[in-house]
Amino acid sequence: MPKSANYRIRIEPELHQEFLDACKSEDKPAAQVIREFMRGYVNKYRTALQPDLFVAEQPQDYKREGKKHE
Repeated sequence: MPKSANYRIRIEPELHQEFLDACKSEDKPAAQVIREFMRGYVNKYRTALQPDLFVAEQPQDYKREGKKHE
C-alpha cells in the first residue's frame, strides 16, 4: 500500500520525547506505532457503528415502562 498522506501535529517536546523513548524500547518506528493506533481507532469506531446481530430486539410493549413481555 503506497503511503501518500502526511500529518503535521504540534505536541509538547516532553510528550514527543517520551513517545520516541517508548517506541525505541519496543524497537518499533514511531510511524508504525501511530499507524497501529490509527487502525485500532478506526476498527473501534466501525465496531461501535455496527448493530449487535446476535441480540434479539425486544418487542415494543416490552420497552415501555410498567409493561412486561410474557
